[in-house]
Amino acid sequence: MELKTGKSRVGLWTVGFLLVAVLLFVGYTWISLTWSYSKGERAGYIQKFSRKGWVCKTWEGELAMVAVPGSMPEKFYFSVRDDAVAEKINQSMGRRIVLYYEQHVGIPTSCFGETGYFVKGVKTIE
Repeated sequence: MELKTGKSRVGLWTVGFLLVAVLLFVGYTWISLTWSYSKGERAGYIQKFSRKGWVCKTWEGELAMVAVPGSMPEKFYFSVRDDAVAEKINQSMGRRIVLYYEQHVGIPTSCFGETGYFVKGVKTIE
């Protein structure tokens, strides 16, 4: 019968700690991506829209919102993770559109999008 040494116990504790840390990180990331802090709509014209990223490719865009003609447009920066929504935005370039978005706060990395605003739908205004 072989007795466990102090080194093997430390190794088991280290592996257990790392496993729990990874599971907590994955759980936190999943919660931050599925639970939305707020939902809303923004209307305007797409100024910039492109697919970016070294490893994690996401669609990143800029919506120019003009409240009063002649005033400086306010910019709304957003991310799109769904390729079907990105295709609808690309087809609506040059027209006034409404973006339906969800805001997610506390996302631990920019791999899922550069902003906390994720567009879930788009509608063209005639």
